[in-house]
Amino acid sequence: MKFDRRMFTHFDFVQVFLIIPIISVSFVLVYEASIFLAEKQLVYTIVGLLAFFICFILPIRKLAWLIPVVYWINIILLLSVDVFGVERLGAKRWLEVPFTHFTIQPSELFKPSFILMLAYLIYRNPPPKGGYKLKKFLELSFYILLPFFLIAAEPDLGTATILLIVGFGTLFIIGVNYKIWLSIFLIIGLSSPIIYTHFLKPYQKQRIHDFLSEEPSYQVQQSIIAIGNGGLSGKNIEEATQTHFKFLPISTSDFIFAYTVERFGFVGGAFVLALYMLLIFHLLSLNKKLKDDYFARVVTNCVALFIFIYVGVNVSMNIDLAPVVGVPLPFFSHGGSSFATFMIFFGILQNLITFRYFSVKEVIKIL
Repeated sequence: MKFDRRMFTHFDFVQVFLIIPIISVSFVLVYEASIFLAEKQLVYTIVGLLAFFICFILPIRKLAWLIPVVYWINIILLLSVDVFGVERLGAKRWLEVPFTHFTIQPSELFKPSFILMLAYLIYRNPPPKGGYKLKKFLELSFYILLPFFLIAAEPDLGTATILLIVGFGTLFIIGVNYKIWLSIFLIIGLSSPIIYTHFLKPYQKQRIHDFLSEEPSYQVQQSIIAIGNGGLSGKNIEEATQTHFKFLPISTSDFIFAYTVERFGFVGGAFVLALYMLLIFHLLSLNKKLKDDYFARVVTNCVALFIFIYVGVNVSMNIDLAPVVGVPLPFFSHGGSSFATFMIFFGILQNLITFRYFSVKEVIKIL
């Protein structure tokens, strides 16, 4: 790979400076909880960096014609889950890799292709003045709603809903006629009781019931105790009793925010949230810089919305402001799938930002 000085000029180092502290604090917490998990986290980090590098060096704009192919391959994988899927805890979300004991989760693999497909479609047909009209909006909605229904049927309503919000949230930022949004909000408001009664699974209703009940669930109770125990500046390892004595469930993944506050207090929790807030604001600010580059703009907004939703939902369920669902903190919760997915997101994003002023021939020559 031959480096060009312009790569360093256009590379967005702000993202790196904001993400590295998040990964570092996470590793410290996971290491304190379990050396074994920390070793696994180190492997996940290396794999994630490799995924980032691969996505960064790919000539994505030149290979844009392949994006619909990849999208539909992932749709086929989602469809195949119903037939060949491996069932765990009453849900079919995984496919077993032939001749191995490994499984893959097509809904995780789908996320990068989902972002790229939206970018590809909008890049080929940018919104007119006043935003997209109904015909184009329905066409774009098809590519958002199709995976939503397939993933929700697994059932994995959490992931499906996140994709739905990211897809339509991006359309809102890019530009859709306001009359369409008013109609959608009205329809959702009127149909909410029917959706709850006829379409939600019993365990999904139970999550909502637990959230609305006077007493939070056991997991959330322990999370709130851990946050209260942290105080302003946090506790040392021995005094962080909720985590030290295993009262706090899943302390390195779903409830790692509560673990963070117990160890580093309100100050530590605020520091982590500030990093996420700055990262989201920075990504959204790129809309001005990338005004005429709809391909990069769509990817940027999708990534910003993914981070906003993941952080908002995870922290909210830690403090009993949202039902408990398996939504991790990006780059922070222990786990390989989420870490690799977000590294792929940022690899694609950095590729589109860094090489946006390069011609196709220059990109190929460099790579």
